[in-house]
Amino acid sequence: MGQGSRIVSLSMDAALLERLDAWVRARGLGSRSRGVRQLVRDRLGVQQGPAGAEPAVATVTYVYDHHRRELMERLAHLQHQHLEEVVASTHVHLDHHRCLEVLVLRGPARRLRALAERLLATPGLERGELTLVPVAPPGASPQPETTEHARRGPAWHRRAHAREQERGAPGGGGARRKGRGGPRRRS
Repeated sequence: MGQGSRIVSLSMDAALLERLDAWVRARGLGSRSRGVRQLVRDRLGVQQGPAGAEPAVATVTYVYDHHRRELMERLAHLQHQHLEEVVASTHVHLDHHRCLEVLVLRGPARRLRALAERLLATPGLERGELTLVPVAPPGASPQPETTEHARRGPAWHRRAHAREQERGAPGGGGARRKGRGGPRRRS
């Protein structure tokens, strides 16, 4: 036990304890204590991820009983209140009663987290989870764009850079050479 560690006692049902033990064995962690510490670190790390104004993308996944009165309407209403953040949603029928929904979100981490917390706190959800990933600000590229980069590759790649340049978007790749990289013109 590390310096400053405290002994705590936990209660859990037998089936959950068996799952924990199997998980600990499968990962070779050696003890329940190490397993619980790993799970807590992992979970708190996810929850404490990006939280400010930095750009992020996220998925919010939840399972619910679609027979629950007004639940689908409440979830849809929340999504419609956040049209800037909700990029897409996927709905899957799991069985006669339950549905899975996955939302894809984009925007400032703080707003994504707040929306996810509101969605996941909706009464009637069986289970849900947020996965939040920081991304570079719009226009930031992991590699600086160069004119040469925009000219390389297949025609579809050059056309994509040409369209970005026409829109004035970052990554347009600078000036185009005559006869290469532009959209095809039909006569």
